[in-house]
Parts: sequence; structure tokens; C-alpha cells
Amino acid sequence: MSWLLSLNPWLVLVVAGLFEVGWASGVKYVGLQRPLISLGVAVALAASMVGLWAATQKLPVGTAYAVWTGIGAVGAAAVGIAVYGEPATAVRAVCILLIVAGIVGLKLFSGAH
Repeated sequence: MSWLLSLNPWLVLVVAGLFEVGWASGVKYVGLQRPLISLGVAVALAASMVGLWAATQKLPVGTAYAVWTGIGAVGAAAVGIAVYGEPATAVRAVCILLIVAGIVGLKLFSGAH
């Protein structure tokens, strides 16, 4: 895993966040009757956790965790709207933008480059 630790930790964190979106969005369909989806969700979950672990080796853990969960939350909300037909209201959009603002703020003021 040393190759993973040699990568830019912010890039690793973003990719881990995207895997977070994948498993969080797919968990709705996990079950014995859908083994491939269940396997994909498990792989995405594992990849997400490994990426978070790798990023925390060089970034502050609080910042990394908040960014990781923020990417997951925003991505899952977007998938919910685009794929699952969840409501796309102005209030939800503002809340999603507030999460994005928090992620950007944590990146800008984390003190880690």
C-alpha cells in the first residue's frame, strides 16, 4: 500500500469520497437476491475506508473525515435527486451548497497542502 501513501492525499480523499457516494447510493439495493450489487457496494465501502485511512496519514483527521463525509453526503443527495427521483427543492439545494462551502472552507483553512 505504499504506492497509495505516495499519492496526493487530497486526490486520494476525493476518490475515497466518490467511493463513499457509490456505496451509499447502492446500499438501497443490497440483498441476497442481488449478489453483484451487494459485492459492488462492499468493494466501494472497503475502497472508501482505505482511501480515508490513506488520506489521514498526511491530512488532519478531522478535516479529512469532514471532507470525506461531505463528498459522500453531497454526492448521495445528488444521486438521490437524479436517479431516485427525490425532491429537488430550493431549500435542499441551499443545504447542499452549505455542505460544499464547508468542504471548501476546510480544504482552504486546514493548514495541510
